[in-house]
Amino acid sequence: MPTDSILFTARQFLGVDPTVSVTLEPIKRGASGRTIVRVKSKQREPFIGIHWTDEREDNEQFVPVAHLLKRSRLRVPAILHENLKRHVALVEDLGDVDLLSLKDRPFAERLPLYRSALEQVDRLFYAKPDREFVLMAPFDAALYRWEQEYFFEHLVERHLGMNADGLRKNVEFAELADRLGKVARHLVHRDFQSQNLMVKDDAVWLIDFQGLRRGRQEYDIASLVYDPYMNHSPEEREALLDLWEEISDERPEPRLFNECAAQRLMQALGAYGNILHNRGDEWYRQFIPVAAKALGEVTKGTELEAPLAPVLAAVK
Repeated sequence: MPTDSILFTARQFLGVDPTVSVTLEPIKRGASGRTIVRVKSKQREPFIGIHWTDEREDNEQFVPVAHLLKRSRLRVPAILHENLKRHVALVEDLGDVDLLSLKDRPFAERLPLYRSALEQVDRLFYAKPDREFVLMAPFDAALYRWEQEYFFEHLVERHLGMNADGLRKNVEFAELADRLGKVARHLVHRDFQSQNLMVKDDAVWLIDFQGLRRGRQEYDIASLVYDPYMNHSPEEREALLDLWEEISDERPEPRLFNECAAQRLMQALGAYGNILHNRGDEWYRQFIPVAAKALGEVTKGTELEAPLAPVLAAVK
């Protein structure tokens, strides 16, 4: 069992025998399919135990990517101990405060934390993996098409009960994937949203970065600006883009940014449908209308507006 492997590894790390009390407190965070617990003992301060399976290819990347990002001076939890044979890593405990938990605070009060988060995206630009470092496959046209298919299957067909064949055959989606997939220079987190941005010492730290790969920087920025969990107002989105411009000395080209946002929102909607219907987690249902509304906004006046209109109108 995953918890048995974590407990064994924790005792190994602490240097204690089975008679010494070590407790594991479940942590429900995100939908990566991993087992994550807080490990408590009298021997040291609490730390986090993570167990992963082979269900997702990127889970194996967590430990090497953590080391890479730490070497590149990004704010990520330190790896305290690893037992790769048992698929367990013990990592620094960053606490329980993420950006999502601060949603009800005034936006102006949260703005410095968003600056901190966007500074991490900027630092990713300068992170240089060694030549032998193996990253996940880059964001290319095939991966963008996979995300679109995820949306067609789990949101359009499974959740809404609609036929998605017309969308699959629509050349505009394929052309979007081709345009976005032509450039994959920068390292991207791939799930840069409020649940994966922890707050510690008045700064933002990254977690769930195992999907790191090369792609478009605008994808991460759009993930934050159009985060359905936060449901930013148009004014708040502009403020976030102003922040990015201050940090990087440039503002995303509007069409490219909206296309990255559309792609990301389709991926998110597919994920919500998948989690809702295949894992039975109702918490995600509330974010489907939010993400659908945002998808309508970023595709308005584009070639995707008409084919998506019946789908978005069906979302309740």
